[in-house]
Amino acid sequence: MVYKESFPRRAFIAGNYLLLSAVTLLGIIPFIHLLAVSLSSNTAVLAGEVTLWPRGFTLEAYRFLGQKVDFIRSLGVSLERVVLGTVINMLLAVLTAYPLSKEVRQFRFRTFYVWFFAITMFFGGGLIPTYIVVKETGLMNTIWALVVPGALNVWNMIMLLNFFRGISKDLQEAALMDGAGHWKLLWSIYLPVSKPAIATILLFTIVGHWNSWFDGILYLNAPEHYPLQTYLSTLVTSMNKSMIGIDDLNVLQNLSEQTLRTAQIFLGALPIMLVYPFLQKHFTKGITIGSVKE
Repeated sequence: MVYKESFPRRAFIAGNYLLLSAVTLLGIIPFIHLLAVSLSSNTAVLAGEVTLWPRGFTLEAYRFLGQKVDFIRSLGVSLERVVLGTVINMLLAVLTAYPLSKEVRQFRFRTFYVWFFAITMFFGGGLIPTYIVVKETGLMNTIWALVVPGALNVWNMIMLLNFFRGISKDLQEAALMDGAGHWKLLWSIYLPVSKPAIATILLFTIVGHWNSWFDGILYLNAPEHYPLQTYLSTLVTSMNKSMIGIDDLNVLQNLSEQTLRTAQIFLGALPIMLVYPFLQKHFTKGITIGSVKE
């Protein structure tokens, strides 16, 4: 027997495809426009002739940013921050969420510690006390000033905690009966089953570290210590004279501020666009793939 879809069903599916295609285009077209502007000549940009295709193709904006020693150095700082910060954030989130996901009979002070962490989401010391703490602990002008203050993201930890609490109790009890301890249970059961949550938090953490720029200005006094976003922001918005030489000023005469801004935005977003497809596939996976379901 051959099943034939009804006309309303086919119309519904076609409408979904059209709607999703429109939403996809709304997300892609702005990036195409940014790339086109960053590759266009100063004259075409100022005349408003650039839409989705470069006019007067030129790589001057990227050449100007890429040939700078400070640019390469800041890129290295950003990569170091992303790797170091992501490892620390994920490790602390996992090690904190696991014990807090247990029942009170298993962890007596669970409720106290949950509120201890949760209250930091509503009340904070403020910018000045945080700056004083970073300064007095000797973290100024070091990579640790960008990593340590936000080492544990409580929001991500609570997301992971709730995900852990949803894991099948039968699966946990079976592992414990086989002689598994808490470390074995965490690394062999919890983490493999929690790939969707881990991938989501991992992406949020990478994006947060890569896009952060204000703490670089706050805690780093020397431009050579700036991460990429801080360096580009200082270069494009303030045109710091100490960061631009005579040759650079001659180049900037042939480039519009809009061209440099779009090149900055595109370079800043490119690494995330390259990472996202490798993590996106985990978002739709179920919580107990390959395991027992209740």
